[in-house]
Amino acid sequence: MKAKQRVKAPRRGRSIASAVARWAGRDVAPARGDRSVRRPRLRWLLGGAGLAVIWAGSLVGLTIWLSRVPYDAHAPAYASRHYSPFTRQAAIAIARREWRAWGEVVVDGPSPTNGVKLERQEGLWQRVGDYWWEGVSPTDHDTAWTGMHDDTGTVFPADQDGVYAWSAAFVDYVMRVAGARDLFPYAVAHADYINAAALATRDGTSKPSVRAERPEVYAPRPGDLICSGRHDAARMRYDDLPAPHFASHCAIVVDKAPGLLSIVGGNVEDAVALTHVPTTPEGRLANTNGQVLDDRYSWFVIVVPPYEE
Repeated sequence: MKAKQRVKAPRRGRSIASAVARWAGRDVAPARGDRSVRRPRLRWLLGGAGLAVIWAGSLVGLTIWLSRVPYDAHAPAYASRHYSPFTRQAAIAIARREWRAWGEVVVDGPSPTNGVKLERQEGLWQRVGDYWWEGVSPTDHDTAWTGMHDDTGTVFPADQDGVYAWSAAFVDYVMRVAGARDLFPYAVAHADYINAAALATRDGTSKPSVRAERPEVYAPRPGDLICSGRHDAARMRYDDLPAPHFASHCAIVVDKAPGLLSIVGGNVEDAVALTHVPTTPEGRLANTNGQVLDDRYSWFVIVVPPYEE
């Protein structure tokens, strides 16, 4: 006689379905008489995985936050910590200091450097490196450029220096070191902060708080930037702003006399140089009809930094 196989019956009140459901954490009613405590193991596992993902994401976020480069990471402490207000006098003094460091070059006619590229001379190519390093955004690869090196430290050919034009970096440097902090829209191209000033003036925005002025209306003051278009943008006018990227040059007004402005700009004849600019008797760059008095440069906008005066 064949023995019967013993089949283990499920415990009273518990079905296999309910056991699986309870293990998976499903909200099912227990079988009648089941007073055991449900243990949502799957939920616990999924919850733990979720916490792990959140924790990992938090670590990544923290790492990114800690690795952020502050906009003034390369600025001297006295400039980034607001040791003193951002004033016209500070910007003018720094621009004049740099001009003296380059030998007080004056460019009002033929080049006074006789073809010598001062930007590649010892003691001066390093100064250009300071303008890039301290002036422009620390996240830009241009910060490693000098008057004769690219960002890898390789000396570039002298006839390619136009690719490494540093006149905007010079303006950035003066503004940064003068204490502008985040009040000035630093850029590697003049066109960027010209457009920022035009937009801020048109829209009445507070950041950046630079403003743009018309040359036939506003008389530039020492500390202001006067800007001209270059190459294809030589006929640029105030009403064209803002405009897609355009070649331009800006310099800092360092002195004012009847009928004449003295300006200091970077990368002028490969140096920091002073230039004299004619004005109307009222001190404007253009007549009321918009005609610019200077027959060398088409000054079409004045950028006024937000000095704390």
